[in-house]
Amino acid sequence: MARNEHTILGLSTGKAVILAAVLCGLALTLAVPTRTYFSQRAEAVALATQRTELEADLAALRDRRAQQQDPAYIRSEARDRLRLVMPGETPYIVQVPGIEAPTPPPMSTRRPAPDPWYTDLWRSISEPVQEGQR
Repeated sequence: MARNEHTILGLSTGKAVILAAVLCGLALTLAVPTRTYFSQRAEAVALATQRTELEADLAALRDRRAQQQDPAYIRSEARDRLRLVMPGETPYIVQVPGIEAPTPPPMSTRRPAPDPWYTDLWRSISEPVQEGQR
């Protein structure tokens, strides 16, 4: 009696199923470490970028600190910002005709929105009742 065996890629059906199960198990075993590896690489790249930005900020802050420790810079800032004058100097303020100070923005005529109900409730609980309000 001749037996008709089914083959897949030259393997019997049972061996092919076992091979497929082993390959699936191997793929599942390697999937988690591979995912972890790639996520850690992405995080390392992000941290390296952040580090270079922080180092650039640190260098800028060091330059600014060195600049602010310079007495000439302090004097120039005092003259520009505070309009201070050294002893013996004569201060001048030049006013150019046609250039005026900007007008202040108009006051809003809208009434403010009423407080929500929970704000009124909280005030009624948290503030003590005065004798004249009962």
